[in-house]
Amino acid sequence: MSFGRRRLSRTVAAALVVLAGVAVPAVPAAAAKRGPDLAVDASGTTIPLGVERKVVYLKISNRGDETPRDVVVRVRQPAEGPDPLPVALIWHAGGGVGECDGDFGGFYCQLLPELIPGPGETTDVPIDAAVFGAAGPYQGSFEVSVTLGSDKDANPADNTRSFPLVLVDQRSADLSVVARDVKQSVRVGADGRPEPTGTLNPGETGALRQTVANQGRAAVNGVRVTLRLPKGVTFTKPPTQCVLGDAGRSAVCTYPGLTLVPAVEDTDPDDAVYSAVELYNLVTTPASATAPATVQGGTVRVEGLTERSTKDRATPARTALPANAAAVPVADVDPGDNRDGFAVVLAAKTGGGDGGNGNGNGGNGGAGGGDGGGDGGLPVTGPQAGLIGGIGIAALAAGAVLFLSSRRRRTILVTPEDEQPLA
Repeated sequence: MSFGRRRLSRTVAAALVVLAGVAVPAVPAAAAKRGPDLAVDASGTTIPLGVERKVVYLKISNRGDETPRDVVVRVRQPAEGPDPLPVALIWHAGGGVGECDGDFGGFYCQLLPELIPGPGETTDVPIDAAVFGAAGPYQGSFEVSVTLGSDKDANPADNTRSFPLVLVDQRSADLSVVARDVKQSVRVGADGRPEPTGTLNPGETGALRQTVANQGRAAVNGVRVTLRLPKGVTFTKPPTQCVLGDAGRSAVCTYPGLTLVPAVEDTDPDDAVYSAVELYNLVTTPASATAPATVQGGTVRVEGLTERSTKDRATPARTALPANAAAVPVADVDPGDNRDGFAVVLAAKTGGGDGGNGNGNGGNGGAGGGDGGGDGGLPVTGPQAGLIGGIGIAALAAGAVLFLSSRRRRTILVTPEDEQPLA
């Protein structure tokens, strides 16, 4: 960012002379701004033969320290001869991503502003893989690229990647999970479910949400979910099906009565037959954490306990949902692979407004540390005490001279709202 030069008035010059004689404690130089740094990944790119449509997820991560203003995701699937491709990619039929255009094998989507990832965050972009009567296994590929509008990417080398696209002859289940970054505080509503209350501040509780889906050809009886939280974050009050470990930072949740059928069998949104559910777990951040900060290193992994025989299909696979689960309609299924990562995003509290709920202006925060291992609190990001003290002494020395002759710049940090929280 560049600024126009201004001539110093005599008054300002005199103030600078005064400042030159004031002792200011030495502080480390602030880290240079790198700007946004987007990278792409993909999951769920292996499809069982016999499945007509599967939702693949593109994962857009921001490894930089700024949030871009405009992001366009492009997908290109190269032709492999005169015959039509047995599987073709197109933007998700459920929408909710942004403005998309193009055709099978080549399209783009301009992400909605609230989906653009901030520093340390990841956005999951669903796309559809449509299978057209493939007679046997297939192995192809596709390319994904992200471009920024007027912003410059700090490392454009990781903006484009190629991924395999495979059809396999397997009649088993195909479980997947997508975990969302935890960005908002929550409170438990009258129905016992989490309701958003604002940005997530230190010491508050958020809701970690995971969508578990079956896009295979066989049903599963029973699901096990293994979770690990980022450094310093702990489970608030786990369901009875969960066993905690690592001082409240890890959990193994077993749901033996949860049956997930293939998506093609989940045809009635009002029955008790499910191909996908959304689970949530309440998590709490330490009150001593300094914000804004983004703490990475959270993981979620799912696995089926037993496969339900095809001979049982005559009997509807009805199931009683766990207390912390909500059914996900087939049209809104958000699948991924069997393992996914997430971050916890803390916003700084402001002087005004409801500090308890974290309402008001929050911050995207710098790309936080925390690899999911070790003990201790959240990483501290923000101004150092020595720098604050030095500025205070300098301001006192300048006095009213600087107040009348210059105007201080103020930075307002804004956190995109994307998650649902709990207090």
